[in-house]
Amino acid sequence: MPHFIIDCSQDILLQKTPKEIMDAVYKVADSTGLFAINDIKVRLQPYQYYQLGDQKKNFLHVFGYIMEGRSTEQKASLSRQISIRLTELLQDISFLSVNISEFEAATYSNKALINPENRDQDRHFGL
Repeated sequence: MPHFIIDCSQDILLQKTPKEIMDAVYKVADSTGLFAINDIKVRLQPYQYYQLGDQKKNFLHVFGYIMEGRSTEQKASLSRQISIRLTELLQDISFLSVNISEFEAATYSNKALINPENRDQDRHFGL
């Protein structure tokens, strides 16, 4: 946790490499101090086929999924900082957006939580 999933038009990858784009998001997330560095996960999915408004040629959207517990101000700042960094990186882009959503701790599960040795229900157990 957290997960940052980047959807973008394929032509964005002609401007910057997937690594450059993912590193930008990763570094912003790390710089906020909201997450342990080994917990941050970023992936990118380019789209060959998409439809946009008139005279719009490309897009990038970051879906951020984080564990509940951060304030609205923290989530808004994270979203804004990612937007700023990607706007600096990708100056010739038609649509760029970010949204941050929360996982509910009560309904979240992972490999660590189902480990019978994890008596404290630590979601980082064994990592």
